[in-house]
Amino acid sequence: MTTSTLKSLGSEAVTQGIRIRVQPGYRDSHSDPEGGRFLFTYHITIVNESDCRVRLRSRAWIVVDADGQRHEVNGPGVVGQHPSLAPGEQFEYSSYCPLSTSWGTMEGHFDFEREDGSTLEAQIARFYFAST
Repeated sequence: MTTSTLKSLGSEAVTQGIRIRVQPGYRDSHSDPEGGRFLFTYHITIVNESDCRVRLRSRAWIVVDADGQRHEVNGPGVVGQHPSLAPGEQFEYSSYCPLSTSWGTMEGHFDFEREDGSTLEAQIARFYFAST
């Protein structure tokens, strides 16, 4: 399996003390360009730089392929988890996104709940998928 990480196409954003970094990649070995199947990966690092504990409740993604087709993905947690982060802690995970085009973009937000019950929407800045 070959994976090439395209760090220059990643993103980083901080919302109310929650830092979210994204490093996208392309899985050549799991893609079939002639068949219109491109498998992209992304690695997320969430760092709690705020002064209170937060728990990730849900995610919302907007994926746009090279043809301008827009897809929204929403759901609870990430990779089946609802990480709780104390100040200074971080959580990392990797996932994937299949596209029918050789490039696209992805962006969105994570919804967090603080210990006091208040919520915050941490932005995930747009990042880019490219097969070359």
